[in-house]
Amino acid sequence: MIWNGPVRIEAGALREVAPYLREQGYRRVALAVDERTYEVAGARLEQEIGETGIRTTTVKIEPDRQGDVIADEASLVQLLLALRQNTEEAVVAVGSGTLHDIARFSAYAVGIPFVSVPTAPSVDGFNSVGAPVILRGEKKTIGAIGPSALFADLDILTKAPAELIAAGFGDMLGKSTSLFDWKYGSLAGGEPFSEEVYERTERALRLCVAHSEEIGRRTPLGVETLMRALVESGFAMLQFGQSHPASGAEHHLSHYWEMELLRRGRKQVLHGAKVGIACAIVSDLYRRLAEEKPALFPEQHRQALTAAIARIPGGEEIRKLLALAGGPTLPEQLGLDRELTERSLREAHRVRPNRRTLLSAYNERTE
Repeated sequence: MIWNGPVRIEAGALREVAPYLREQGYRRVALAVDERTYEVAGARLEQEIGETGIRTTTVKIEPDRQGDVIADEASLVQLLLALRQNTEEAVVAVGSGTLHDIARFSAYAVGIPFVSVPTAPSVDGFNSVGAPVILRGEKKTIGAIGPSALFADLDILTKAPAELIAAGFGDMLGKSTSLFDWKYGSLAGGEPFSEEVYERTERALRLCVAHSEEIGRRTPLGVETLMRALVESGFAMLQFGQSHPASGAEHHLSHYWEMELLRRGRKQVLHGAKVGIACAIVSDLYRRLAEEKPALFPEQHRQALTAAIARIPGGEEIRKLLALAGGPTLPEQLGLDRELTERSLREAHRVRPNRRTLLSAYNERTE
């Protein structure tokens, strides 16, 4: 996919949203928000867009019984009905990853574009085409659309809650293992691969790691660096056309944990927080497998793959980076018990059965 729309990552970027919508000739647009993001940016956008003469409909996505806004059937239907009933011409997603997933899928379903307005640098999916949604309690990633434009206002992002910024760093740090899994899937499973996209994602990861302390202190440079890295990771996925560069076994663990929390009726945990912790767990496992299970690595690629594992930061190093960025480091800090963690290592590969990872190869060999 080729990106043609504007990308603004700068102080005051929110001011550019209304003029952009007017230039596109829209007459009716919807704002997808929740209570928090409406206060942070939605109310101001509502006023500024309205002043251009564009009719706005603000849709506040309702939380579930646990108080979480999640991308499930109820949220999707809520926004879809509003878009249909008001014959909207575009959707503006104002929030973090979940609101973007709801807006992305809903816009795709009714055949209209959506505009991205992140309110926290919390995930790398703002400008991707995949919409991870919960259907009948199961996490499914559905191909949808990317935004036609992205406006990330650093004045807003630097004031985002510390846990959301740390979650964005955790999502980026997850590329440490997702990039390996992508290479493994290519060499051991014949999956498509792009060296150019691999290097693009790796550069974004390295940039984040180099600024981990500033990200933890939420300095303007640290937050801008994180946001640019997250967007760059999204562009890498767009360029490749799939999520391989940014999603491997660490994401499968995260999704598994999310579904289990839903089944237990528990409050949800930030996606990036789960991914960062899962990355450390996967790193430890992969390093052990490289030493103890050489048969998991095709002989003709064994040397290249074991060398790639050696380049993954060890679990302890990953945990130190997570702590430096102000995030949690252990499953127990997220309320995830040992039994769940161990079970997820045996079963999480089934979340994406069509994706070849070292975790899936290990479990298939032991089943």
